[in-house]
Amino acid sequence: MLQDLTPTSFEAHLDTPFRIHYGENTLEVMLYEVKAHEPHPGTRTQPFSIYFRSPGQLGALPQATYRLEHGAMETMEIFIVPIGPDPKGGGMRYEAVFN
Repeated sequence: MLQDLTPTSFEAHLDTPFRIHYGENTLEVMLYEVKAHEPHPGTRTQPFSIYFRSPGQLGALPQATYRLEHGAMETMEIFIVPIGPDPKGGGMRYEAVFN
């Protein structure tokens, strides 16, 4: 499933909520950007990153593999990294890279 994802898979869901599951808890985040990277030879010819914002003044989740859900997509396990506080105020920003 993950190997079939493309930037277009996520672009249709910009500015919509996703749920990150950690332990018994869930963090709702908003997908705010999808960024294509330079193509390269390999299993994924179009690498890309997706970026999320968390609400409020929550602390950052550590980088790890999390279960990610969205109402219009299949549930997936992806590696998510905190990339710093949201400069627009509020919570933390997170990135997932698909190479």
